[in-house]
Amino acid sequence: MSMKTAIVTGANSGMGLATTIQLARQGYRVIMACRSEKRGQQALQDALRDSGSNAIELILCDLGSIKSIRQFAQAFRERYNTLDVLVNNAGVVMLKRQVTSDGFEQSIGINHLGHFLLTLLLIEPLKAAEQGRIVNVSSGAYKAGKIHFDDPHLHKGYNPIKSYAQSKLANVLFTRALARRVASSRVTVNCLHPGAVGTSIGVDRHTGFGTRIMAFVGKLPFFLSPEDGAQTAIYLATSPEVEKLTGRYFYQKKEQKLKAHAMDDAVAERFWTWSEQQVGLKPDEKL
Repeated sequence: MSMKTAIVTGANSGMGLATTIQLARQGYRVIMACRSEKRGQQALQDALRDSGSNAIELILCDLGSIKSIRQFAQAFRERYNTLDVLVNNAGVVMLKRQVTSDGFEQSIGINHLGHFLLTLLLIEPLKAAEQGRIVNVSSGAYKAGKIHFDDPHLHKGYNPIKSYAQSKLANVLFTRALARRVASSRVTVNCLHPGAVGTSIGVDRHTGFGTRIMAFVGKLPFFLSPEDGAQTAIYLATSPEVEKLTGRYFYQKKEQKLKAHAMDDAVAERFWTWSEQQVGLKPDEKL
């Protein structure tokens, strides 16, 4: 039996690193998709040491850059024909409005559009696997989210909660719309709320406020460790219990009922079309 292959985005810290280590311990070959060469290499050494595996590698991928995402997908496909698991874990919350290299507001750009493009560029290797699984790390913040079709990049009235909640609702809408599109294949796609995880997700660490928040959050007893936060992602990536389930939302390894606005298929389809246009999807890349 050949080794299964997984990709984890945002794998250099927190839940992404914990997910990498746990998948490697379960015998997966894991590709860590990280933006920073320096942080990625350090995380790779940590993952190799803590997992006891030698089947982990780093391929650089900046989810805020269409060019970088395309280069990553090409590099992966040149080396591998199949992809068993894609964990779309990377995420940011920006206290101040910032844009990606392509001009996208960062939360929707990295948390949604980057993963949208990456996933579609990897759909063929996922379909070629025995049972490809896509795991999207969303958040309970989706409940407060709305897709601002009149101003999705939030040029007006930006605030971090509005931007983050929109991006996490985007993850749920994408999960459901993608599940419909791959329903005739063996590929499944599910999303999850990891719980309140005390890691760098949540704030921009490069501000004084962000640094203080993270120092505080790490000491709170009700915040999960990255290892605990990763459990539902690992479950969706590996458990036989969910191999037939798709288009669902999970918390603590249990399916949760979605709020009505997250199940609005008309909104999801409109948002899908917008997303295709934003990332410049080519006709032969569309699902």
